[in-house]
Amino acid sequence: MQKSHPKLRDSAARDAHDTESSTCPEISSDLLLNSPTVAIRDVYCRGTCRDRSAEEHGRVTSLVFTYRGTYVRHVGQNQSVAEANQVLFFNAAESYRVSHPVSGGDASLSLIAHPTLLSEIAPPSILSNKSHATFCPHRLRIDARAQALVAMLRYSLREGSAEPLEAESLALTLLQRALGPRTTRGPRGSFGSQRMVDRVKLLLASDLTRRWTLSDIAAEVHGSPIYLTQVFQQVEGMPLYRYQLRLRLARSLDLLNRFDDLTDLALEVGFSSHSHFTAAFRRTYGRSPSAFKRAALGR
Repeated sequence: MQKSHPKLRDSAARDAHDTESSTCPEISSDLLLNSPTVAIRDVYCRGTCRDRSAEEHGRVTSLVFTYRGTYVRHVGQNQSVAEANQVLFFNAAESYRVSHPVSGGDASLSLIAHPTLLSEIAPPSILSNKSHATFCPHRLRIDARAQALVAMLRYSLREGSAEPLEAESLALTLLQRALGPRTTRGPRGSFGSQRMVDRVKLLLASDLTRRWTLSDIAAEVHGSPIYLTQVFQQVEGMPLYRYQLRLRLARSLDLLNRFDDLTDLALEVGFSSHSHFTAAFRRTYGRSPSAFKRAALGR
């Protein structure tokens, strides 16, 4: 369906390495796939550098899906909170800084595809330069299906259960999902409203299992509960409670391989019971946690 790009294989390993290099020595990464179509790295950061890092830039454009923890990426006056509901665009030669206001580190799946391939997949409206496949938005909110694809792709490559052709197909499906106008959403609202929503995101990320109330959140970010719910809905296009639920479920995707007992996993990510967790997981991802685990891990 897509044109092949035979020159990507040799350049991808070099570019993926350079893209993920950092002035902070606490970053490490594993190359999971390096094909003529796409290169995929699993990138880890200890997150001990709380303040903004020195200026960095990548050699090629990469799409970064954070699946554990959070950090903030600063591009000029713009900032993006990286967490499991988002894809961040690291454009080639674009300068940025990173800070970690929430402790605990983070992990992300980083995808690099040939610019021609990205230009074929991405709607023209989100590209600032089609020939180099650089993106206008700094981030987009992804849907639940894209979250599940990130987990499925990472597990299948880690476990060695996916042949290269299957892994490439999953990666292309993820790219299409992450860039599609019907499955993603850019932030809306004023600069001030987006900054307030960012503060809410960082607050939620600081304790995913806490049973937050609107009053608690509003007190922390210095706003009224009504205004907070309106602003969050405007900027992110979904209710605050659902956004938090998606963060907790995304955390469960990351932890599936560490828990044999799903009741323990449910409690770990803040659900009151196995049944509550299973029902929410099924509604969001279309299958039960045990079925997803069998498909992703083969067990």
